[in-house]
Amino acid sequence: MRPGLAFAAATMGVSLLCAPAHAETKVMIGMSGWTGFAPLTLAKDAGIFEKNGLDVEIKKIPQKDRHLAIASGDIQCAATTVETFMIWNANGVPIKQLFQLDMSHGADGMVVRNDIASIADLKGKTVAASAPGTSPYFVLAWMLNENGLTLDDVTVVNLEPSAAAQAFVAGQNDAAMTYEPYLTTVRDNPEAGKIIATTLDYPIVMDTFGCTPEFISANPDAVKALAKSYYDALAMIASDKDKSYEIMGADVKQSGEDFGKSAAYLQWQDAAASKAFFATGIKDFYAKAGPLLEKIGIIKSIPDTDSLIDTSWTE
Repeated sequence: MRPGLAFAAATMGVSLLCAPAHAETKVMIGMSGWTGFAPLTLAKDAGIFEKNGLDVEIKKIPQKDRHLAIASGDIQCAATTVETFMIWNANGVPIKQLFQLDMSHGADGMVVRNDIASIADLKGKTVAASAPGTSPYFVLAWMLNENGLTLDDVTVVNLEPSAAAQAFVAGQNDAAMTYEPYLTTVRDNPEAGKIIATTLDYPIVMDTFGCTPEFISANPDAVKALAKSYYDALAMIASDKDKSYEIMGADVKQSGEDFGKSAAYLQWQDAAASKAFFATGIKDFYAKAGPLLEKIGIIKSIPDTDSLIDTSWTE
């Protein structure tokens, strides 16, 4: 974690978001075991959500199915990548982004066999990646596009990030798309292959937290409490890293030390960073991501960026 995070969380997060939620507001959150989402787990397991008046249940739902849980009303909020919110909204599942969670700095990547010298060499090869509409699939499309290839040039085998990494280490497929903590599985087994590209090379993986318009409208205090809880969790990480890493690591069956290694490849975002991202960064990203998603057939039309976010609760 970078210097100043605790101060920013304490000064901006707490001062801006001081209003308590109504006692025990029930919130169902859909997410995965991605390291970037771990402060949400910390907020639950360390009692931060409860302290801020929220009764939170976290449901681990694969990214490819998370929108279905939102549409059915099984969950009201979700953590996912920024382009996924565009996909969900474009396909009739309205959900608005409230605050930024993290930026990947090497925590997502493509792994290949050791005899593959470049991404361009993947033509005709088999690549494991999650289903269309997910972040690994989008990152694969982006990396191929940047290297003169399309999804039609490879055979995609749909495997979730954990399974993709495990299958790759076991000798299956020519390449795989995965993320931390599963990317470390390949880092620890160099004989199986290598990491050919990550979000250090292609800084396109960033996550946000959002809720349905109905939940936001009906629970304005809870929305503020959700953000405050996230920033409180970041402050706890800064003040007691060892304990925080143990709690977050346990959720994905990692030791605190191993979790810390995974966390080194991303940056959790405080209130100031989130504000700056929604002011400019998200628009710049969507300007390129939207046309790519349309090109590969994930969306039929590109939603207006302003329809995908709601920062009115910070005012």
